[in-house]
Amino acid sequence: MDIFVVVALLGVALHIFKSREQAERVALLGSFLGKFQIEKLMQEVLGGYHRALGESDAQRQAQVWHYLAPQEQNLADQFSRFALDLAEVYEARARVSRLPLALPFLSLTMPSSTFDLRKLMSVHGHGINQAVANAQGLSAKRRAFTVMAELLLMQHSCHWFCRSKLVASARLLARHQTAYAQVLDAVAPQTRQAYLAVIGLPGR
Repeated sequence: MDIFVVVALLGVALHIFKSREQAERVALLGSFLGKFQIEKLMQEVLGGYHRALGESDAQRQAQVWHYLAPQEQNLADQFSRFALDLAEVYEARARVSRLPLALPFLSLTMPSSTFDLRKLMSVHGHGINQAVANAQGLSAKRRAFTVMAELLLMQHSCHWFCRSKLVASARLLARHQTAYAQVLDAVAPQTRQAYLAVIGLPGR
């Protein structure tokens, strides 16, 4: 058989298996996220931050911060419960490839090149809670930027699990005009250190 035909057939087979695996990952994550209102609350909080940060009147800005407080806490609480639920998933189903592109069966054939999504979601849960509680004692504006970064990095991890790191980074840039490296630099130092440890990269 012509080598080009063989390569083409292998490419088609890889695409089919990759699409099937990604659909299973989307369904798995969706089955847990569907129990909560995390995405809705995240949109409300991020939208509120943009309004507050664009407000020139200090009193009105303070009112927006005050209005957002219960939504922030609700979001943090719900995400913590989500992370606890996800921790019950069988480990093999929660492995994520460190490679930029998605390849099927990598968690089975090369587990050393993957990391555990359950541990990463636990890191995000702690980071979001700490940022909302303002454990660093930041100003309202600086605190908002930190919470935003924690949320966007968490969203990036979800997309990384469902698709690939390359797709997740492209979506982050397209939707929020922010690069992956910028978000990673903007989260709390404790989050960044724990995050890099889970995904298997040296700290910075």
